Amino acid sequence: MKGMLTLDELRECVDRGEINTVLACQVDMQGRLMGKRFQAEYFCESAWEETHSCNYLLATDMEMETVDGFASTSWQAGYGDYTMKPDLSTLRLAPWLDSTALVLCDVLDHHTHAEVPHSPRAVLKKQIAELERRDTVAFMASELEFFLFRNSFEEVAEAGYSSLRPISQYNEDYHIFQTTKEEEVMQAIRNGLQGAGIPVENSKGEACSGQEEINVRYADALTMADRHVILKNACKEIAWSKGRAVTFMAKWSYDAAGNSSHVHQSLWARGEEPLFYDANSDHGMSDTMKHYVAGLLNHAAEITLFLAPYINSYKRFQAGTFAPTKAVWSMDNRTAGYRVCGADSKAVRVECRVGGADLNPYLAFAALLAAGLDGIDQKMGLEDAFVGDAYAGEGVQEIPSTLRDAIRLADESAFLRKAFGDEVIDHYTHAARWEQFETDRRVTDWDLRRGFERA
Repeated sequence: MKGMLTLDELRECVDRGEINTVLACQVDMQGRLMGKRFQAEYFCESAWEETHSCNYLLATDMEMETVDGFASTSWQAGYGDYTMKPDLSTLRLAPWLDSTALVLCDVLDHHTHAEVPHSPRAVLKKQIAELERRDTVAFMASELEFFLFRNSFEEVAEAGYSSLRPISQYNEDYHIFQTTKEEEVMQAIRNGLQGAGIPVENSKGEACSGQEEINVRYADALTMADRHVILKNACKEIAWSKGRAVTFMAKWSYDAAGNSSHVHQSLWARGEEPLFYDANSDHGMSDTMKHYVAGLLNHAAEITLFLAPYINSYKRFQAGTFAPTKAVWSMDNRTAGYRVCGADSKAVRVECRVGGADLNPYLAFAALLAAGLDGIDQKMGLEDAFVGDAYAGEGVQEIPSTLRDAIRLADESAFLRKAFGDEVIDHYTHAARWEQFETDRRVTDWDLRRGFERA
C-alpha cells in the first residue's frame, strides 16, 4: 500500500533527500512508542539490522518510574540492554512529521536474541503462533475514541489539567456541521494515517461534546495492533502540531462519556474461508464461532486486566453510557459487553465492547484470542443471547468493577498462566499492583473539594 516502504525504497528516498530521519520504535507496557530518531543514512547503513534500548522500558509505570520487584530487570541487575530488531514489514512514511519514516521493532534478549516474552508484540505473536498451528488467521479491528480539546497540551499542563475546553459545546455523534469545525485536525489525522500506509475508513463525532472516533480497515491481528499504536501516536502528534490536545483516557471527566476501544474479531482459514460463518445456522453463526464466543464469556473476568489496565479504566463502566457493565453476548445490542455484528453474512463477527482507549492492543488482542481459542478447544457451549437492556440484567455475569478485582482474577487464572506463561502474568500483575498502590496513596482534587471544609 502507498506509504509503506521497503528498505531499498527508503534508501532511494534518502538519496533523493526526501527522508532524513527514521524513527525506530518499540512498544512499551502502556502501548506507547519508545525508541530513537536515527539519521536516515546511518539507519540504512547498519541500524536497520538492530539497535539497543535500556531494558527498563518494559518495567516502568505511566510516568516512567523504575518500579522495584520485577523479575526481568532491576537496579541490582544493573538495568542492561535489550536489542531492538526492526520489523521491516512495518517500515513506512510518517507524513505528519517532516522528512520522516517509522519502523516498529521486536524486543529481543541482548544475549540470546530470543524475543522478550513480556514484550507486548511477543505476547500477541505467541497467540498468533497458536492460530498458525490451526492453519487459521485472526482478523481484528479496533475502534478508537478520544476527546479533542481547544487547549494545547502545554496549556493543559500549565493549568494543572483544569479548565479543559472540549472542541465542541454539544453531543456531536454523527454530527456533520460540528465535525466540519474540527476538520483542521481530523482531516490531517485521516490523511496522515492514509499516507503512512494505514487505510482509513472514516472519522466521526462521538456521543459527547469534543469526542471523536477514528476507524481504520481491519487486518490480521498483528498488523491491526501495529496500526493501533501508530494511530494513537499520530493523533497526539498531529493535534499537538495544530495547537490542540487529545486524550485517550478511559474516563477523563465524571460528566463526559468514556473513551472505548471496541475490538471486532473473526477467524478465517488460510484459504480465506470464514470460520465464523455457517449459512445453515442461526444468525449465520458457525459452531466454531459459538465456541469462540463462549470462551470469551467464560474467561471474561480473567482477561479484564488486559482490557482495562488502570484504575481510571473502571470509572468508564457506568450504566447508560454505552460502556458495558455485564459480560453477556447479544445480537447487535450496544448495552452488552459482547455484541454479534454482521449476522447472516460472511462478515459475522463478535465485537468486544469492554476495553477502553487506554488498553495496550497487543495484550488485549492476545487475551481475547487466547480466551476464544480455549472456547474452541474445549468446545464450550454458548449460553442464550441476552435480549433487552443488559444494564438492567439480573443474575448475569458482571464485568469486574475495580482494578483490584481484575488483578486478583488474572493472577489466579490457570488459563491465562497456561496461555501467556507465568513470567508474563507475574510481570503484568506486578505492574498493575504498583498502579493500585500509587493511586491508593494519592490525594485527589475530588478528595479536597469534598472534604477540605466538611470533613
